[in-house]
Amino acid sequence: MGLIKAAGEAIKGELKDQFLKPIRLDDMGNDLLMKKVTTEDGVIPNGSRIIVAPGQVAALYDNGKILDATAEAGVYEFKTEASPSFFGGDFGPVFKDMWERFKFGGGIAKEQAVFYFNIKEILDNKFGTQNPIPYKDWGHPLTNPRTNTLMPMSVEIKCFGKYSFKIIDPAKFMMELAGSRDEYTKEDIVEQMRAEVIGVFQNVTNSLGEDDKKVAALSLPSQTDEIRELMDEQIFDEPIRNRGIKLVTFVVESVTLTDESKDKIDKYEFGSDAYQQKATMTEAYANAVQNAASNDAGTFNGFFGLGVANMGMGNPLNVVENVSMPNKTYDPSSAEPVKSQDSIETTNGTQPNTILTNTQPQAINNWVCECGQENHGNFCMRCGKKRPQKLECPNCKEKVEPGAKFCTNCGTSLE
Repeated sequence: MGLIKAAGEAIKGELKDQFLKPIRLDDMGNDLLMKKVTTEDGVIPNGSRIIVAPGQVAALYDNGKILDATAEAGVYEFKTEASPSFFGGDFGPVFKDMWERFKFGGGIAKEQAVFYFNIKEILDNKFGTQNPIPYKDWGHPLTNPRTNTLMPMSVEIKCFGKYSFKIIDPAKFMMELAGSRDEYTKEDIVEQMRAEVIGVFQNVTNSLGEDDKKVAALSLPSQTDEIRELMDEQIFDEPIRNRGIKLVTFVVESVTLTDESKDKIDKYEFGSDAYQQKATMTEAYANAVQNAASNDAGTFNGFFGLGVANMGMGNPLNVVENVSMPNKTYDPSSAEPVKSQDSIETTNGTQPNTILTNTQPQAINNWVCECGQENHGNFCMRCGKKRPQKLECPNCKEKVEPGAKFCTNCGTSLE
């Protein structure tokens, strides 16, 4: 049994006198994927005409197996004595192997039919991510504080779009999905396809967010060609292809960010990390100035400490730029200035200057803040946080509670 393609002129003459009704399926539209067409008694008479329209594959079915198939449009004659021809058009090289291996169990005895497959591109299939998916957004790069290199911002996105697909292997499609049903439509598979397409899209977005692509989240709708190439190279739609179907186009129509991701990007846009760090340092600096000014016993020492901190912090307030050393310093045990034994004469040689004893705080051991910044004072130079551990006055060695800005014993500034 097989199909023999009839010549054009012979068809016109023979069909005019042919009492047999031809087997045909004119239009399969955008929803019908497979349909079985047969006669009233389920037997195809010898000499019957089988008409194949463009965009169709016709497979001759007999008692549970496929005898012959063609994807070439035209009129064919069914001959019981003919061998399978496997006219195939574009499918010719693969038809013979795939249909000879096809055996569909449970076929009704003496049941014959023609199965028509829609091999046109099936359009207008929508998809959307119900739950947000993570994405590495290179549109808003951040600085890695450990390596001092750029890294993408982690955001969550929702995407909506459309895809199209087509049947590329009718035998697989029949074996895995349609079987010998009378009809198989897009609605029978669209929900499963939508779930698998979301999986494909997530694999694509993971690739687009890698270091070699660096695609911004909100630029995804413009990456149609890139998405198509990635899907072909990585075969992200392999589970779909295993059913004899292939994704043809994949278009992202819109990308939306979750509220949390929007807030994260707003902070990035209106105040970078450096800006936020400087703002925190400035606030800590201002508080230190106010506290130093309110302490009568340690006013000078407090401002001297602020001058040192000011240089280390890049002078965030542009104040206390230069702190002049006076000729006197406050000594809690004496109303007189503390003098050293040595003195230096002025340039005119008449009036010696008083040399102050070293009353400024000794260097405190360096410490590392929670943000990773190494510091030598009581405030972090990056985020402005206080040094958490208990302090020791560098002047009198008095133990001072954490957070104190001046020694309660001698008034020395702990800044």
